[in-house]
Amino acid sequence: MKYAVIKLAGKQYTVKAGDIIETERLDLKPKDKFTIEDVLLTVSDTDTKIGTPKVKGAKVKATVLDNIRGEKIRVSKFKAKVRYRRVTGHRQSLSKVQIDDIAFGS
Repeated sequence: MKYAVIKLAGKQYTVKAGDIIETERLDLKPKDKFTIEDVLLTVSDTDTKIGTPKVKGAKVKATVLDNIRGEKIRVSKFKAKVRYRRVTGHRQSLSKVQIDDIAFGS
């Protein structure tokens, strides 16, 4: 089993080739290809490499599939005995990213 731990948009993800992940909105358009060089760990069938903090030479190639909005989250405030109630909502902007290839470092 081959996989890698990457750092993308401030969060860490465990990915393998062919995975589709949802991450914070990236400043890229759909169908744009990009390379992630923040690879923190790589695991192949026989070898495990842990970065300090990054694995040298390891890269992950990825493609942006779509820029979407997440589910709406309702946020409410309430104070007892004062008739104070507020309800607001939030929808996070997300990007769907497909992992194309993992290049293990030297």
